[in-house]
Amino acid sequence: MRFNDIWTVMWKEMKGLLRYQGSRTRSLLGFLIPMVMLGIYLPLQIGRALVEGPWSLLISVFIPMMMVGMTIPESFAGERERHTLETLLASRLTDRAILFGKIAVSVGYSWGITLMLLLVSLVMVNVIHWDGQVLFYTPIMTLANVAISLLLAILVAGIGVLKSLRAATVQEAQQSLMTSTLFPLVLLQMIPLLLLNLVPDGKALLIKLVDAANPPQIILIVMTVLVVLDLVLLVTAMVRFQRARLILD
Repeated sequence: MRFNDIWTVMWKEMKGLLRYQGSRTRSLLGFLIPMVMLGIYLPLQIGRALVEGPWSLLISVFIPMMMVGMTIPESFAGERERHTLETLLASRLTDRAILFGKIAVSVGYSWGITLMLLLVSLVMVNVIHWDGQVLFYTPIMTLANVAISLLLAILVAGIGVLKSLRAATVQEAQQSLMTSTLFPLVLLQMIPLLLLNLVPDGKALLIKLVDAANPPQIILIVMTVLVVLDLVLLVTAMVRFQRARLILD
């Protein structure tokens, strides 16, 4: 597998990223909504606890899921819809270059936005609670945010590309991915926000639950599980990516 081939696929995918999302307006809305909710609204609600505790993980979990879910279904189902899949598969590019090039763009895009939103939320907390000293995420949470957001992006991309390989349309791939991963996890992410707004003393309850946990141990377990799942999914994707079968389909 030549890295030049992977870069060729990545360049092709990056040029078409906005088109894949439907329109510039839709892409902008898809970016602004999480920016407002998690980059501004969450810091306003949580305050200093956002950088002193594990609250920033809400960003590191939700954003990769959503952004990869918007882009990865296009990877092969989109090519099939546009009748360009046969041309791509007939090129000199290797199977792994095509597969990893498409995954890399979706993962890199979502990971980059996640890191930017983490920075935006950090700036917001400093602006709101400025006391002459700059606030930073704790070292363990910095590591957790960087690692978990990347591993989650790879996880959803791995599942999504398997769906896209067999889906007849992008919509079918999106619905299948949403059903199996995104929809349940998005609902789970909404629980803290609902507690903050609908439950009396919801903020105090959430802080109490977080304080009772052991974040470093939980984070290590989660990262280990994600690494294993990512490896399994990537190997499965390599096995199922059969050029001859895709051309016949």
